[in-house]
Amino acid sequence: MIAHTRTPVASGHYRVAVLSLKGGVGKTTTAVGLGSTLAAMRGDRVIAIDANPDRGTLADKLVPQTDATIRDLLDARAHIQRYADVRGFTSQAPSRLEVLASAQDPAASVPFSEQDYSDVCAVLERYYSICITDCGTGLLHSAMAGVLRLADQIVLVTTGTVDGARSAVACMDWLAAHGHHDLVRNGVVVVTAARRRGHTTVDLDLLEDHLATRCRAVTMVPYDPYLAQGADVELDQMRRGTAASFLELAAVVGDGFARRRGEPRAIAAQPG
Repeated sequence: MIAHTRTPVASGHYRVAVLSLKGGVGKTTTAVGLGSTLAAMRGDRVIAIDANPDRGTLADKLVPQTDATIRDLLDARAHIQRYADVRGFTSQAPSRLEVLASAQDPAASVPFSEQDYSDVCAVLERYYSICITDCGTGLLHSAMAGVLRLADQIVLVTTGTVDGARSAVACMDWLAAHGHHDLVRNGVVVVTAARRRGHTTVDLDLLEDHLATRCRAVTMVPYDPYLAQGADVELDQMRRGTAASFLELAAVVGDGFARRRGEPRAIAAQPG
């Protein structure tokens, strides 16, 4: 699987959007777990950005090294000439994953928009190979239009519950109905376990089989009491099975790095 996580980025820069229709499903934790695993396994730069139009929680998943936000980077983008200039706006996890926080004032008069997202991406693509976008909940806010337009791959996060399954299917239906068939077909669904085993009435094998008919792959992230605390996300603090599930996710996502958006997808061997 490690070889798959290290697949070279054919286009030079690759964008992965992590999204969900509902809150509380582990979307941000999945974004950090995926980004951290890729950053730890690869030699190039990986960044995760918070595209939540309100106050996002991505920056809460690691020890902050700066108070700067995505809005600060936007305001200074005309003066950014090198990687060190961008690094002043990001915090870095032990895995080497960098994080760019969202604006922290939900009452700000200037909402984070589609154009803002495009402008941020134009800066980051010059200095990073992979960008993981932690999207806001829902699909209709302005920034999401930019996220979906620029994404090379999506990771849809849901839970192993009846509501979670319905939410995932509804999200894929909406994306397909709005011209994003390719993102759905080549996307990955992550089913998280918000509770300990034995607290679900859903047959997870049947759920996985059903979702797999709509997308490229389905991965499961088991319940982990460390992640359930909702604090910092560090790979070496997770249970072995949890870390392995994120490695599997990173390998599946990594298989897409060799493909540019719009190109036909070659049939790849399963990570192993």
